[in-house]
Amino acid sequence: MLRLALFAALLALAGAFMAPLPAARAPAARAPAVTMIRHANKLKKLNRPADQRKAMMRSLTTELIRHGRIRTTLRRCKEVRTTADHMIGLAKDGSLHARRQALGFLYDKELVHAMFESVGERYDEQDGGYTRVLRDGYRKGDNSEMGIIEVRAPAPHPPRPPPTPGPRASPLGSHRALPRSQLV
Repeated sequence: MLRLALFAALLALAGAFMAPLPAARAPAARAPAVTMIRHANKLKKLNRPADQRKAMMRSLTTELIRHGRIRTTLRRCKEVRTTADHMIGLAKDGSLHARRQALGFLYDKELVHAMFESVGERYDEQDGGYTRVLRDGYRKGDNSEMGIIEVRAPAPHPPRPPPTPGPRASPLGSHRALPRSQLV
């Protein structure tokens, strides 16, 4: 019994020198999830591994350049727009290095040669925006949003009228207000 009393006194003495334990708290609300910043992630993954995604982009770009217009999901249209504009930009450049880059990306060799012959003069005045994406409703089976991507025809530039010499006359005459006596 003496041992028990001595042990209790020792614990009380030791407790005086120790920091008190924190009281149990109610669980706090969860902090909002931290979202990471997507530096240098320009492409959507399209639920495909990298090799399948690259092959799909190559085939869609080849078919777009071959046919001028294709219909696929809207997200794929927006992704293939970048590669198609890049291929047309390479064809505008027309150098041997650009031709070899296009041959390495597109699947059809004859299509590349035909594109390099015709695109140079066709889009000479245009600096980008060679394709257009249009929304096309929803697919019947899985309700995916569909789109049409097409290669734009180059915008014709109307000839500018020759400048007229002298000050321009207003179609209403003088720009001064009429006096009250002349108002009807």
